[in-house]
Amino acid sequence: DSYYTSARLKTQGLQSFQYGRIEARIKVPSGDGVWPAFWMLGSSFDGTNWPDCGEVDIMEYVGREPDLIVGTLHGPGYSGASGVGQWNRQAYAIADDFHTYAIEWKPGQIDWYYDGVKYHTVTPAELSDRQWVFDHAFFITLNLALGGTLGGPIGLDTVFPAQYLVDYVR
Repeated sequence: DSYYTSARLKTQGLQSFQYGRIEARIKVPSGDGVWPAFWMLGSSFDGTNWPDCGEVDIMEYVGREPDLIVGTLHGPGYSGASGVGQWNRQAYAIADDFHTYAIEWKPGQIDWYYDGVKYHTVTPAELSDRQWVFDHAFFITLNLALGGTLGGPIGLDTVFPAQYLVDYVR
């Protein structure tokens, strides 16, 4: 048994997307050990073919870094801590309000946006000789993880139940 559980909502097997703007308006929870994310996996994901299926992290937030969100691509040869990503620091605690997180995705390019401002772009050129695996359908996941490699230890003062509030996904 565990004191904490994580949760996710996903469109796998229900709806997939290829290209366009993928956006959500979200209020993330605060506190050490919370790790909410808004991300996508290649629709070919079968439980064994990651990272070859591709992963697009539209937004990851780590509660112990209250002013930071991260946007990252994971694929063959650039997964986990070696993902191709960008940190985006703010001058305030992100969990204090709702914010919009989005990508604009077209063949050979993905751009990341925070509250309407572009902060990151990846094209096949940024991957050097590594394979671009983002020109096919993907499904969307919203999840709130607790602890873990990136989330880190759960703080004694982290408030539960944690609320991961999603106004919309479109």
